[in-house]
Amino acid sequence: MGRPKKNPAAAKKVVAKKAPAKRATKPAAKKTIAKKATNVVAVAPAVAKAQTAIEKATKAIAAQQVKIDAAIKKQAVAKAKATKPKPTAAIKRAVVTANAKVRSEKEKLAPLKAQLREAKVALKVAEMDAKAAEVEAKAKAVIADFEASLNVKSEADLKKALADFEQSWTKSRERQIAAKVKARTAKEAKKAKAAAKKLAAKAKALVAPAKKKPAVKAKSAAKTAVVKKAPVKKAPVAKKAGRGRPAKK
Repeated sequence: MGRPKKNPAAAKKVVAKKAPAKRATKPAAKKTIAKKATNVVAVAPAVAKAQTAIEKATKAIAAQQVKIDAAIKKQAVAKAKATKPKPTAAIKRAVVTANAKVRSEKEKLAPLKAQLREAKVALKVAEMDAKAAEVEAKAKAVIADFEASLNVKSEADLKKALADFEQSWTKSRERQIAAKVKARTAKEAKKAKAAAKKLAAKAKALVAPAKKKPAVKAKSAAKTAVVKKAPVKKAPVAKKAGRGRPAKK
């Protein structure tokens, strides 16, 4: 009775040593997949949700695998006992129970794996949606940059057009001003020439009589002398006329 107890313990130790190797291998692969999925695209809400679902399903599968491994261990122990001569009914029932437990735990693993597959598909869809949104955002950014560049170019073109228009308008106005100034200059020059001619004539008229003033003075002096002499000749006549009788009043 003592020996059979030792053998199951030894079997448990052997299985326990092998089990951690299996558990270490599978979760490592799952974590690698999760890391790759995380680095595919920038984290969007839908992507983050799908990644969380993958992590949750991966953990659930790992936990269920531990239960399966434990059930398999018990199954191996039960089968080992059943292989001995004259197995008891309890040993046979233990084998049946162990087999049922293994089947039950494996059946629980299937939906968890299905959830993981669905989560992975959801992640791919979320990544594609996020990529499409990123492409659309980039396209909008390109359009916005293009529009901004056009606006900048439009402002530059407007400034150049205004400068060209101002230059041409200024030249045209300068020509008009030059023509008007030339016409006004000619008109004012004509008026000034006419006024100068009149003033020269007036000046000449004023200067010419000044030269003839001595002759005029001589004539006026002669006239004055005649005027002065005339009363002398007429004085005796006046006296003779006064000798008669005075007229009756």
